[in-house]
Amino acid sequence: MRHARAETFAGTDHDRRLTDRGAASAADVGTHLRAEALVPDYALVSTAMRTRDTWTAVARTAGATECAVSFDEALFTGSFERTVESLRAVPEDAATVLFVGHNPTAGYLCHYLEDGDGDPSALSGLLQGFPPAAVAVLEVTVPWAELGAETGRISHYYVGR
Repeated sequence: MRHARAETFAGTDHDRRLTDRGAASAADVGTHLRAEALVPDYALVSTAMRTRDTWTAVARTAGATECAVSFDEALFTGSFERTVESLRAVPEDAATVLFVGHNPTAGYLCHYLEDGDGDPSALSGLLQGFPPAAVAVLEVTVPWAELGAETGRISHYYVGR
């Protein structure tokens, strides 16, 4: 998931908060995930305020009260490769994982993991871009430690309203 819409300016880029619209969109994503039975049991979240705010709104409306959360500075400052490394370190018993990060990494990650045989409608949405509050669901076919190119299949795509 890409974080929801954030304010344009703050003291630092790291400190940018969600706008009211962004908070509403993030809450909408949580409601949608709950309705689709996609409530995460593990979340990997950038340390930026906008991603933390996004996670808080999603978790509240999704009902993710039992979800383990890892706030990872590398998801804010690190490379795409570092993001993949963080995902490879997800506990092996995690069944539904939500990554909350930034673009272009979030969108690129989906394209990197997608094996090309995913749901045509979801793939079409993904190919149109990855706006704020977008979430793509990929069914991963390998253990987290073996995550790599084309090891997932997109099954769902949604943009919070």
